[in-house]
Amino acid sequence: MAGRVCLVTGASRGIGAAVAAALSADGHRVALLGRDAAALQTVRAELPGPSLTVVADVTDAGAVEETFRAIEQHWGPVEVLVCSAGAGLAARLTDTSDEDWSRMLELNLTAPFRYLRRALPSMTERGWGRVVVVASVVAKRGEAQVAAYTAAKHGVLGLVRAAAAELARTGVTVNAVCPGYVDTPMTEQTVAAIVARSGRSTDEARAALARQQPIGRLIEPDEVAAAVRFCIGNGAVTGQGLNVDGGTVQS
Repeated sequence: MAGRVCLVTGASRGIGAAVAAALSADGHRVALLGRDAAALQTVRAELPGPSLTVVADVTDAGAVEETFRAIEQHWGPVEVLVCSAGAGLAARLTDTSDEDWSRMLELNLTAPFRYLRRALPSMTERGWGRVVVVASVVAKRGEAQVAAYTAAKHGVLGLVRAAAAELARTGVTVNAVCPGYVDTPMTEQTVAAIVARSGRSTDEARAALARQQPIGRLIEPDEVAAAVRFCIGNGAVTGQGLNVDGGTVQS
């Protein structure tokens, strides 16, 4: 397993940064993809192993080929793909615009599809590959006021399952991890939205999110990264949505 070529999208912060650190610590070569060049360099400086950064927006279809070509020129084909880039949107269904809907699907569903599609040919040719998509607990249940985000995450879990079935005999596994509320900048945005909408304090809003998980706290990014590592290390696990949600959804 050591020394695999890995691509982590959304690697400049949060879950993506934690995954990049875990993979680098395991001895892999890690390409960090994100929109914030300075943040990517900050993450890269902390990695113990070989790394490179790619500044790109995952919703830019034209950047997909450029990203893979850059990595291939340095190290060869991508062997491990972790699609961590994503964002949420809180709005009532009736207040969700066509633009909001399209943005959620493009970022959380279409972008992983494009990166998966580009990564697969070299993986199947070599008879080995690992793909992990960071989905969400709302990939498995509905939640009020996040209709577009929930629909996109349901969709990406369906993509994972279909791809896993199609690739089952190729040596390539495709899985998702489904976190609850994780202590990341994305959750801080959710906290800020709750404060603005309800008038609660920041601490009260964070506590409300923590209470949504039976363990009574936010999930740590490293805990999600550990689930990603499990999916990469176990070739018998494919087509799964691994819950990392403190017991919110039992399956």
